[in-house]
Amino acid sequence: MFSLVLSAAWRMATITSSRGNTEVVTARRTESRDVPGIIGLFSPLTENLFGMIDVTYLLEISNLALTLCNEENEVIAHAAFLDYPNWNITDQAEWEPFLRDNYTNNKCTPLNTLFVHLFVAKEEYTAECSQEIVRRAFILLPELQFILLFIPPEEKLGFCHSELGMGNVFERMTPVPGSPMERRFTLLACPRHRCHPQLCVRQARMEDYDDLMLIWTPQSETLKETYGEYLLVDLIEREGEENQAAVCEVGGTAVGFMSLCSHVNVSLFQECFDLGPFHGLCKPHPEDILKVPRKPSVQGDKGESNQTSQEPEPVSSQNLEDVAGADAAGQKGGAVAVSQTELLVGDVSTTGSEGSAAPLLETDEEGDLHPVYRGASNAFCIRLFCIDEKYETRSLDFLHYAFSVFPDRDLCVILVPHHVPAFPLIQSFVRAVPCCTSRLGRELYVFHRAGLLTSFNVRKATIDDLQGVKMLVETLSLDEEIWNDSKLFTEARKDPDGMPVRAFVAEVLDQIVGVSVTRDEMDIEYIQAHYNIEDFIRFNHHQQEEHGHLCHFVLNPVFHHYTKYFLKEILRLGHKSSLYYPVYPECVEGQFQRPCAHSLTSALHYMAPVRPRRQIVYPLEELGVNAPSEQVSKDQLNYSLNHTNRKLVLESKVCINTRIVVVGASDVGISFLETLIFWPRLKFNNLTLISIHGLPGKDPQSSKYRRLLINSHCFNDEDYAQMSLCSWVNVVVGKMTGINRAAKYVVVSKEKKVPYDYLVLCTGQSYQALAPTGAGISGVTSKWPQRYMEKVPSNHFTLNDAQDCSEAARWLEENLVSSKGNVIVYGNTIDIYTTVETLLSFGIDGSRIHLVQAPLSSAGPCLGDAALERTVGEALAGAGVAVHPDSVLAQWGQGDHGLITWAAFTTATNPLQLQCSAFFSFAYRTVDYETFKAINDACLVFDGRLVIDAKFHTNDDSIRAAGPLTKFSRRYYRDELTHSNFNSKEIGFQLAASMLSLFDPTPQASSEPPEGSDRLIPIYRRCKVQGGVLPGGYNYLHVSKPAIPMPLDVEHDPCDHGMEIVTGEAGHGNYFRMHFSRYSMVDSITCFSKEPFPVSNYICLYGQHERLLNDLHYRWRAGQLTDLYSYFREPWSMAIYHDRFIDLQKELRQTLMSEQVPGQPPAAEQRPEQKPGPPALRESVLRYLRRHRAHLPMFAPTDIYRLPPTAAGRQGPKSGRAGHSGSSGSPTPAQGPS
Repeated sequence: MFSLVLSAAWRMATITSSRGNTEVVTARRTESRDVPGIIGLFSPLTENLFGMIDVTYLLEISNLALTLCNEENEVIAHAAFLDYPNWNITDQAEWEPFLRDNYTNNKCTPLNTLFVHLFVAKEEYTAECSQEIVRRAFILLPELQFILLFIPPEEKLGFCHSELGMGNVFERMTPVPGSPMERRFTLLACPRHRCHPQLCVRQARMEDYDDLMLIWTPQSETLKETYGEYLLVDLIEREGEENQAAVCEVGGTAVGFMSLCSHVNVSLFQECFDLGPFHGLCKPHPEDILKVPRKPSVQGDKGESNQTSQEPEPVSSQNLEDVAGADAAGQKGGAVAVSQTELLVGDVSTTGSEGSAAPLLETDEEGDLHPVYRGASNAFCIRLFCIDEKYETRSLDFLHYAFSVFPDRDLCVILVPHHVPAFPLIQSFVRAVPCCTSRLGRELYVFHRAGLLTSFNVRKATIDDLQGVKMLVETLSLDEEIWNDSKLFTEARKDPDGMPVRAFVAEVLDQIVGVSVTRDEMDIEYIQAHYNIEDFIRFNHHQQEEHGHLCHFVLNPVFHHYTKYFLKEILRLGHKSSLYYPVYPECVEGQFQRPCAHSLTSALHYMAPVRPRRQIVYPLEELGVNAPSEQVSKDQLNYSLNHTNRKLVLESKVCINTRIVVVGASDVGISFLETLIFWPRLKFNNLTLISIHGLPGKDPQSSKYRRLLINSHCFNDEDYAQMSLCSWVNVVVGKMTGINRAAKYVVVSKEKKVPYDYLVLCTGQSYQALAPTGAGISGVTSKWPQRYMEKVPSNHFTLNDAQDCSEAARWLEENLVSSKGNVIVYGNTIDIYTTVETLLSFGIDGSRIHLVQAPLSSAGPCLGDAALERTVGEALAGAGVAVHPDSVLAQWGQGDHGLITWAAFTTATNPLQLQCSAFFSFAYRTVDYETFKAINDACLVFDGRLVIDAKFHTNDDSIRAAGPLTKFSRRYYRDELTHSNFNSKEIGFQLAASMLSLFDPTPQASSEPPEGSDRLIPIYRRCKVQGGVLPGGYNYLHVSKPAIPMPLDVEHDPCDHGMEIVTGEAGHGNYFRMHFSRYSMVDSITCFSKEPFPVSNYICLYGQHERLLNDLHYRWRAGQLTDLYSYFREPWSMAIYHDRFIDLQKELRQTLMSEQVPGQPPAAEQRPEQKPGPPALRESVLRYLRRHRAHLPMFAPTDIYRLPPTAAGRQGPKSGRAGHSGSSGSPTPAQGPS
């Protein structure tokens, strides 16, 4: 069973002016950069028809805004549509009864109606532009049936509405006799059938063959390979009881074709997909077994593993009582095979297909459980589907016919290849969650007969709805919280804290099928300060009370395609413009249930994840009254934020079903996944991470153990909580042990097979157990270093991630802290110092710790600075730690339980033998052996590391790789330069960016790469960071430029014309060193302090010019600098630490470049009276400080400075808000770039 969409090439519309001129135009959603062009289309008639309009504000609140532009991208026409009437005729929540009371033959509902709040066009193109924009609106929104427009009566306008130049698009609606609307306004309506009518669907006939071939031919080769030469004829002729064929026609011409079949391989689908919400695609049977104990998730906590879930009853369009089953998206069901439980939070494209998945009672060969369905098949399938692209948004019209020819089946299913982009038909279907190890190679989509019902109504909940709500949510994990919050609204309208609560229900045929609970968002200042919410809204256009907080959202999966309309109605009925939904970490949910009791939501698919913002670490004591408000600087539970608003709610992301499998939860792998998740236009449904210990950040309580290893400062627990990767990524816990390139799957732990379309290898390098050389008195007997091939003793530790550190720490606490054995720390990296310091902090006496240093690598000492090495050595001696330099592990002995009891080393002088109770090895870091074997057996080129090119490609186009695992091909002649020399977070971002072009349909600005660039290694610019706590309690930070590592005394050779500034001394614990390049840019920072310091602030200093650092060189030469720590705590430096400072730098650079005139000094060097130099720069800085006043209150208020008005929003008609004719002022438009 296979489905394919065949579409004709997109045709631009051609419009003709009243003068006979023609323009080729394209329709697109309006962007903020269109505002000046829209204002330029205003005429005196515009204000008469629509009132005083603030275009910027109107775009901010419009549900749909469309612009027609010509081939030069000039705005030709624009229209803005909202879900309530213009001219402020009635309250936005009450317009439906208002229309019903005032107009006859009214079939308008909030589901099928939008209102025009603004339409402007070039005068000569008005008629055809209005037709084209309205037609595009109907194409974009299949449920839309009516577009309405209120205009003043003809007596006030002085002419008939037919003279508006809007063609024959709109017709006048007749008010009821005696209605006051007869004198106040004229209502114009455009029904769908005038512009984009519903398609006529009938049984296919052989006479349709010629018409269908016009849309069939472009894909004939693909179809021939799949089905053979005469597929279309066969499908039409094979019609019978099991097979049906249908066509849709326009004007007697067939424009679409659908082949249907009643035979469905239900058992195969039950094996490969979670079909619990649809009763396994079977009819109910008395012997069905549905309720079973949950199988514990691989990473689920104990509280979850004992839950049970009940599958909802199947939905019947004849008896909608059964609809009250449950929105399975809110249920915590069993994870599939090795899939992550958190998928139930995040893979909401399934709208809960996963939620009611009870772990099953029958077992397959891999031991997974499956429910038992005894009933007959309740589904038919779409075997093949094609339609002309001009009519593809009407694809749902086929389903009315499809269900009529199979009256005994309630479910329609369709299989779609992973690489096929989501097309309009399946946007109304529910995506079934595939098993993580399913190798079917297709996506399964399901549609229920009841989904064709259009009587979907959203209203405020009443006390009479409580029983229906209880039935709806009774199988959900947070059913009590949802029901109690719904009850709070119906009884008190507020929670115990006095916070107003609103509850809404969705009903179909008087049956409750959805419920939502919201409250006012009171933390809006915190959200604005901590999340990039201004990527989505302009805050100055939204009042405090217009921000809403989504607490619960439950919707039956049958009506999944109405989710965005449910959200739209929540905004309209609640008088909100934005909704926010937090996802708290799972570990926090268990501990602080009440403050974080947000139900799992099937609406997540229609909301946008919001990137967190990097925060300034404020010196609050020094700032005093100039510190930011508590709302900005307060600490609270970290969460991932999801958002929607009026302009986003009807704009769906492009769903990407391509299976992308990432191996390794390294910084590179996490950065790669983060970039894909937060990409604004795409939603990836099939992201999978294969990791030995699952996702990082799962156990924030073990953070103290991470001190055992040096910190790269790429990600921390706060970052993981604010990303909530578990909401979007499947996690397979295990190790990659094989790759089958031909069949495209990864073998995990020699058992599971995880299929992929693209495989991304980011395992990095790890510390390995080092084999003793076997040296005796006669010397070394084997090559060194080599991997230990036998079973590693349980008291031998190689630490590579937080989980390793936590397990080692627990072993030490249980077995060593209270005993008297020795701990040997062996290696030649900086991790030996952080480990020794952490062991001392555990209470292990220094005399029991032996630091055995392996021979140094070519890069030199661990710290690269003699003063720091000396100070750390003194701290070790002071703590009683014995240090043994230049030692090679020769032998170790094992006791009765296989534990290491002693270890011997070869040194330059005498052999060394030490008693041992625990052995930490940091001497041998390389590619893991099983990873190497999997790569090598798959015939990927491996030359010490996995070989890649400059674009992350291996020798297999489907396999990419990045990070320390890799090296560049020898054809670049830079063997010494690898990804290990660069910032891992930047590498992960660039890896994702290189792949996004494969999926993002948005046209990108094409630029030809310079000739020969494919033979050059790309340039990465972000700094490398190392930080940790060293022996003696010294806090250490080293920030350096990406380069081949070398000792600092070589790196800072005076001949490079750079400069070095050092304050304090290492021994005093106040050492701060900065190195500047020959261009006076910061390229290295080293901090060594007894007191903690703001690492994230100091990282911001990298790459800055010394002039930006308050003329640092001048102050140093003048003897004004004695302590860089206190210097960078001064209030002036806070602006540099701000996450938007880089935007200011870009703006200033553009100003300087644009205003520099040949033969004249640069703008920065002009005298104040000269124009437009320093004033232009000063205005940009003042705008920056004004916009970020909440973060930077330590700077003097900028209101006293006069800022020039911006172009956008200062032209044309403007006073009141959109749809308001009064004199009420509108918020000032945002100034400058955001």
